[in-house]
Amino acid sequence: MHLNLHHLRLFRAVATDGTLTGAARRLNLSQSALSAQIRTLEQTLGHDLFERRGRGLVLTEAGRIALDHAEAIFRTADDLASTLQETGRGRRALRVGALATLSRNLQMRFLRPLIGRPDVEVVLRSGSQGELLRGLDALALDVVLTNLAPPRDAASPWLVHRISEQPVSLIGTPARIGASPRSLADLLAQEPIVLPPPETALRAGFDALASRLRVTPNIAAEADDMAMLRLLARENAGLAAIPPIVVQDELGAGTLVEAAKLDGLSETFLAITRTRRFANPLLAPLLSATD
Repeated sequence: MHLNLHHLRLFRAVATDGTLTGAARRLNLSQSALSAQIRTLEQTLGHDLFERRGRGLVLTEAGRIALDHAEAIFRTADDLASTLQETGRGRRALRVGALATLSRNLQMRFLRPLIGRPDVEVVLRSGSQGELLRGLDALALDVVLTNLAPPRDAASPWLVHRISEQPVSLIGTPARIGASPRSLADLLAQEPIVLPPPETALRAGFDALASRLRVTPNIAAEADDMAMLRLLARENAGLAAIPPIVVQDELGAGTLVEAAKLDGLSETFLAITRTRRFANPLLAPLLSATD
């Protein structure tokens, strides 16, 4: 197969603009000539690269892969003069979306096998669940890391992978917990508690546990962001109901300690992918390394 780099440049321009009309204007070409060049590239690759939606064009799955490779080709060409020794190292990108409230420690645990590899570029984006799933659906992301399961039905494209199930504990400063051991019921009754909001599964489990213990906790703060729960625990706002992995650095340093395990409570972390004909090969080993 002979790949014409000129066709790739035209293809990238259309992918960036989203319309033949706008790309043709920027390239100073007729729309018909540009369309013919794109069709030639599609015939060379054996796949449609765009599909029409309304008045615009969006990349197909094959088009997204082609654009990734085109960008890599042009980066290599641009860097040729200054980084001659690096041009032989092809880099494959993994585009990862992570829920903005998700633990950074959990994200790093998932991505650690790829960090530092010279042949891999990890692109991280954070956002809301809706934003990330739209990016996944548009093939702008390869995987979404979250602790919220997306709605699924028979027509849903989502594939949900459980990558970790972490126990939950009450975490606080040594000064708040004290040296003498206390029961879970005493801790919940006597200390201010920092919790995720009521709409979360973790909070529902916590409320059920408190009910079984016949305790009404003094809720000092609520936060849906694990980073904020971590900060509130560090600032001694109260005992935080949180997976220890979120505060593993503080636990190791002794600035926070585990007051009690919340038996039966856990936080499930998920990797969401979508059905694809051309799956990113970097994902398979990450998804198989679950605990």
